[in-house]
Amino acid sequence: MTVPEFPPLFSGQDAKGGDPFVLACEAADVGCDAGLVVYDLAASTLRAAIVFAPDVPLGDAAAMLPLCGVGFQNALGALAPPEVGVHLGWDGCIYLNGGRAGQLAMAASGSDPDLEPDWLVVSLTLSLWPNSDDTGLTPDQTALYAEGCADVAPDQLLEAWVRHTLVGINNWADGGMAKLHSEWSGLAHALEGEITVAGQTGSYVGLDENLGLLLKIDQETVLIPLTATLTRPA
Repeated sequence: MTVPEFPPLFSGQDAKGGDPFVLACEAADVGCDAGLVVYDLAASTLRAAIVFAPDVPLGDAAAMLPLCGVGFQNALGALAPPEVGVHLGWDGCIYLNGGRAGQLAMAASGSDPDLEPDWLVVSLTLSLWPNSDDTGLTPDQTALYAEGCADVAPDQLLEAWVRHTLVGINNWADGGMAKLHSEWSGLAHALEGEITVAGQTGSYVGLDENLGLLLKIDQETVLIPLTATLTRPA
């Protein structure tokens, strides 16, 4: 497997079996440059994390989670057979042909939505092979190579994810949320009926202009902002 190549201003770091999400957050804490891509291309799982240095408040910068999701869909869409469907959950879940195959997660230096964070990290985890040969035991879960994508090399997918995410960042910086809102909404999955996100359960109503989730809980419509998905790897 070749060493991944990234666009200008991005640099790669092999996690060598470590958790890219953890390593990227640690590197960001000590002041690494934005654009660092930490990755682990294991036999059964692709893991990676990108360090960002937003120049907007965290409430706006949290758009990086759905933006990286759209970037992943565009990347795999360019490499996979056309019949492979990629959809996205609001909390970062990645679905291939309806089965859960991966997860995006997001961490930041702080949690105040009105303050500009020192850094923000978005991680990607994607199953390449199913956990079991008997996929009937977990019909709601799948993996990249179980969905007809055997010719998609992990390093090429990683490179494409970073490239397409960069395009999305430029579009977002130039045009705001409208294009991202439209693109992400067309890929949304598992937003029908009663759902549970960020510890709250309610009926899906819609999305606000910043892709915040609107839930109807006990006759009241509650807004759950994207910042509610923030986590910090252990």
